[in-house]
Amino acid sequence: MEGVGLSANNKQKQNQMLPNKMRGEFTRNQRKDSEGLSEAPDLEFEYSDADNWAVELSELYSYTEGPEFLLNRKCFEEDFHTHMPDQKWTELDLVQHRAHAMRLLDGLDVIGRERRLKVARAILYMAQGTFGECSSEMEVQHWMRYNVFLLLDVGAFTALVELLNMEIDNSAACSSAVRKPAISLADSTDLRVLLNIMYLMVETIQCEEPTDSPEWRTIRETFKSELGSPLYNHEPVSVMLFGMVTKFCSGHAPHFPMKKVLLLLWKTILFTLGGFEQLQCSKVSKRAALGLPPLPEDSLCVVRSMRAASPPASASDLIEQQQRRARREHKALIKQDNLDAFNEKDPYKADDTREDEEENDDNDNSMEAEPFPMERDEVMPPPIPHPPTERVCFPKGLPWAPKVREKDIEHFLESSRSKFIGYTLGNDTDTVVGLPRPIHESIKTLKQHKYVSIAEVQIAKEEEYQKTPLSGGEEELELCAIELLYQGILPSLPQYMIALLKILLAAAPTSKAKTDSINILADVLPEEMPTTVLQSMKLGVDVNRHKEIIVKAISAILLLLLKHFKLNHVYQFEYMAQHLVFANCIPLILKFFNQNIMSYITAKNSISALDFPHCVVHELPELTAESLEAGDNNQFCWRNLFSCINLLRILNKLTKWKHSRTMMLVVFKSAPILKRALKVKQAMMQLYVLKLLKVQTKYLGRQWRKSNMKTMSAIYQKVRHRLNDDWAYGNADLDARPWDFQAEECALRASIERFNSRRYDKNQTNPEFLPVDNCLQSVLGQRIDLPEDFQMNYDLWLEREVFSKPISWEELLQ
Repeated sequence: MEGVGLSANNKQKQNQMLPNKMRGEFTRNQRKDSEGLSEAPDLEFEYSDADNWAVELSELYSYTEGPEFLLNRKCFEEDFHTHMPDQKWTELDLVQHRAHAMRLLDGLDVIGRERRLKVARAILYMAQGTFGECSSEMEVQHWMRYNVFLLLDVGAFTALVELLNMEIDNSAACSSAVRKPAISLADSTDLRVLLNIMYLMVETIQCEEPTDSPEWRTIRETFKSELGSPLYNHEPVSVMLFGMVTKFCSGHAPHFPMKKVLLLLWKTILFTLGGFEQLQCSKVSKRAALGLPPLPEDSLCVVRSMRAASPPASASDLIEQQQRRARREHKALIKQDNLDAFNEKDPYKADDTREDEEENDDNDNSMEAEPFPMERDEVMPPPIPHPPTERVCFPKGLPWAPKVREKDIEHFLESSRSKFIGYTLGNDTDTVVGLPRPIHESIKTLKQHKYVSIAEVQIAKEEEYQKTPLSGGEEELELCAIELLYQGILPSLPQYMIALLKILLAAAPTSKAKTDSINILADVLPEEMPTTVLQSMKLGVDVNRHKEIIVKAISAILLLLLKHFKLNHVYQFEYMAQHLVFANCIPLILKFFNQNIMSYITAKNSISALDFPHCVVHELPELTAESLEAGDNNQFCWRNLFSCINLLRILNKLTKWKHSRTMMLVVFKSAPILKRALKVKQAMMQLYVLKLLKVQTKYLGRQWRKSNMKTMSAIYQKVRHRLNDDWAYGNADLDARPWDFQAEECALRASIERFNSRRYDKNQTNPEFLPVDNCLQSVLGQRIDLPEDFQMNYDLWLEREVFSKPISWEELLQ
């Protein structure tokens, strides 16, 4: 991690050297900041597959693309009024609409690039809702849906895919872009127009409305299945887009508009595979099909009903609050035992004055200082009233049902037997002879909460296939959308993961501008750079917004793929996860969070007046430097909070049950970075941060646990309990011996390779499994061509190998 700051001790000494007056002022300012954090209400954020439809449409376009809306309209109206003078698109009937759409599609087949681009712009104007004839945003969205379904019905998407393939293979454009010193919007015009239309079609069709006609519902389902199958160019559309990402990252096509490619890739995956709700339903049905007990709870409902924990104030704030109360009530200043409670931290140490500096693990108490239970009412600020919201009601207690793995029961029984009887029985979890009565009760409780995952069943089945390849029977392989996608990206999956992480690194706000990093601004920089301060500010907002949208798309793509692969087959998930780890995904995500995360989540990088469709329906107000600085009135930026939660979930998926990767979290000093993320008052984000802290607490040392009791308490309250898991203590873990780390990854890799070669490598034939000809007549009847030197020395060979060697026929018969 970058950034080296003052150590905690140095800061302590510096603060003690301040004059009393300055020190008091410093502490008061700190108190204001901290109180502002702790008294802030929960962020009213609803985690979902994507933001609302209007926002997702507006994020497709950069603000520098604004003038192109009128250019698209002009191209459409020139062609439309040539064939239908004095007519309005919104006044025609369906037959006339279809006829004109078909005529435009025919125009895409012309050879001339200029003519083809004009026709493509006219089609894009249709997909944008023919906004020139609309008076409100709702009307634009209505005509968008109508026109997009019309375009799909007449076969526009297939034509667009063919044109996109042609543009991808356009070597002249690629070589021209490589030679250019600076890439701008003009270099990606053709690609942007095609990708815009395709994105609008996918995004519009996947949004289901209750008013949709049965015909539209049928069209949607057909399009969904076609999009996920290898109908276009003999591969799913997602695989073609992945190819664009790797070509861009390799430097062969720097003009590719990467934001649009990633957004289209994300929406294609989301549409064809399904979002988080569909994943939960698929998980329930898959468990039922495998004969597993139902899930103990719906995780989405549990998370949505959680409340965020208030970020605890620093010790200095708590002491000052207590002093003020004591003065007000004419009491003594403070009790000695309270001082003892806070003596782990210097009262004048700053809460968190840095953004990107590394913190000292043992002294990092910026959010922790737990008062004694009896004195909680004296010290802690009063609870904040929250507005009543609809929440799932749970009985008093913990939010999650505890879980136990079969492995945990085996470990418990092994240790109990060796302790009380002195023998072990391997994997036997039923024999309890000779064990004391309390052990029987413990085993009964563990078995009550035993949870068998789909992944465990899949691993067991795979082991069976590997052991008995001939008698194990044929595996029934369902060619669903996720299976087809895995087969499509399998040959180049490592390159795809590296490319996505490269772009994520370039878009992260913590990344420093380097000459060797890839340029992701090809579809945002104008041909002529800004000349005024206002234009520069507008471009600055646009560039920051552009990067945020790229992070949002990549985080969503990675999370969706990991979750769908895990449900389809655990080794597909492990293959992708391992290549993400090999490509340094863990330190990259930690680097992303090593910033002022509150600033990132509350960033105002948007200009609502320039968002589509607002900008094409209403008169544009005069933009000023003050209005650009003010931004919108939202409490937080939805896309940035969405990205942060996605990245935390990816980090959880990569490290869960993998001790070697958990130790990477410890080695990269993730604890202080993750703790700073707890300042965001959003329950879902806090939950995934606490999960990551939980897995590494036992390796952080006693002092860290002692001085972070507030975090330990939050983990206990919010994270699922694994019975027999001693996460809160420093006991050595049998699975976490340091010398096994490399072996763990190697064993996993070997299992993945065996799975991939058995299932997907049809060319590889093991000679042991080839059919054998046991018929004596056919074997002896085969003509074998012997080499010339053998034929010349045949007599010598007979003498040496046959006649001169004694044969014991009795032994042969036996």
